[in-house]
Amino acid sequence: MTSRKTWIAYLAIDALLVIIFAWSGRGSHQESLTVLGVLQTAAPFLLALGVLTLISRPWVTHSRIWPTGLLVWMGTVALGLALRVLFGATAAVPFIIVASIVLGVFLVGRRIATTLIARRGVRSTAS
Repeated sequence: MTSRKTWIAYLAIDALLVIIFAWSGRGSHQESLTVLGVLQTAAPFLLALGVLTLISRPWVTHSRIWPTGLLVWMGTVALGLALRVLFGATAAVPFIIVASIVLGVFLVGRRIATTLIARRGVRSTAS
């Protein structure tokens, strides 16, 4: 995969992880799991993810854990929560805690996984 295709694919994976976060949150609160409902919940975080991904120069840093992964994670949570409130939803402390933990595991975890897979691939081609 070329570098451009790689970072776009990783952004798509990150976006899917944000959608899974919204879907699981709605499901745990017995809210409607319609496509529109899930996207409505995910929208502030998807917008934040897009902004933070572009700020982090993904064509150079798409799988770096430090500082890119932490910047994208914390920025997505902070900006996503701010947008969520601006869109008229709430941001109770338990939601902030859960969003921070789940998105941290998803967004930083994805970078850890892709880094380990890439290293394993380099080792096997060097053998």
